[in-house]
Amino acid sequence: MNAKDLRIVFMGTPEFAVTSLRALVEGGYNIVGVVTTPDKPAGRGQKIQQSDVKQYAVEQGLPVLQPVKLRDPEFQTALEALNPDLGIVIAFRMLPETVWSLPRLGTFNLHASLLPQYRGAAPINWAIINGETETGVTTFLLNHQIDTGDIIGQVRCPILPEDNIGTLYDKLMEIGSGLVLETVEKIAEGNIAPIAQSHIPDSELKPAPKIFKEDCVIDWTMEGKRIVDFVRGLAPYPAAWSRMYKEGAEVGSAKIFSVSFEAAEHGRKAGDVRTDGRAKFEVACKDGWIALEELQLAGKRRMAVRDLLLGLRDATDYRFNE
Repeated sequence: MNAKDLRIVFMGTPEFAVTSLRALVEGGYNIVGVVTTPDKPAGRGQKIQQSDVKQYAVEQGLPVLQPVKLRDPEFQTALEALNPDLGIVIAFRMLPETVWSLPRLGTFNLHASLLPQYRGAAPINWAIINGETETGVTTFLLNHQIDTGDIIGQVRCPILPEDNIGTLYDKLMEIGSGLVLETVEKIAEGNIAPIAQSHIPDSELKPAPKIFKEDCVIDWTMEGKRIVDFVRGLAPYPAAWSRMYKEGAEVGSAKIFSVSFEAAEHGRKAGDVRTDGRAKFEVACKDGWIALEELQLAGKRRMAVRDLLLGLRDATDYRFNE
């Protein structure tokens, strides 16, 4: 069957999914419906915002479904009416079987890791945080358990020392869109041989759970390389951060976007600060000094450390640990 004739239902929410949807639309594939999250208030003004996927779908004149509950009979009926041949899911929600089993050729997911490693909501973050030097993208058939279905295809991608979540996200987004098109073509040709995810003991699997604010607090007692990877894996969003202290009292916090590490024996307590007051603002860690390069104090704008020090005359009085 010609891949362009397949009736495809696309399901996704963020920018990461839009790149693949755009590749499908611009490639002439037949997107008969787009499923995304309901509009919701966001930001200080609580203005109603549409998902990135909905915005693109509306621009392209694609039919959009926004179910609150995926088991809603009205949604199920609307989905059935689309008569889909194939479902594609990218960065969406866990689907009930009544949804993923509806298309006659099944439903596949694009996941931003080399499965079975880094199953979960934040695979790109955790790969960098854990100091990996390689990651990739995987397409797999959906089944009853999240991120465990049979693998259709994978593409590997190196993680460079200068990569952070922002740069790696962009790379995997582009690589992933190519793999999505390749997977659609193979399914249309009947040319897939799905491979069960290799059995790895749970103790050897690296999870990728959703990241919350308190997960982003820097532990200055860690080794310097681990702190660097932690910051990279959270920059620019949601951003690693640290509480700040002065004379034993908490006086604020700082989001930290870029750092470097110098190994050294220093005899200082983790979280101690040293600075020349002009260009260097360093924090002691377990095995050396972390040089802060770009940060944002609470209530201030993001800036390079040199600019920060122009207005932080008492920098030596601060600590990043109690």
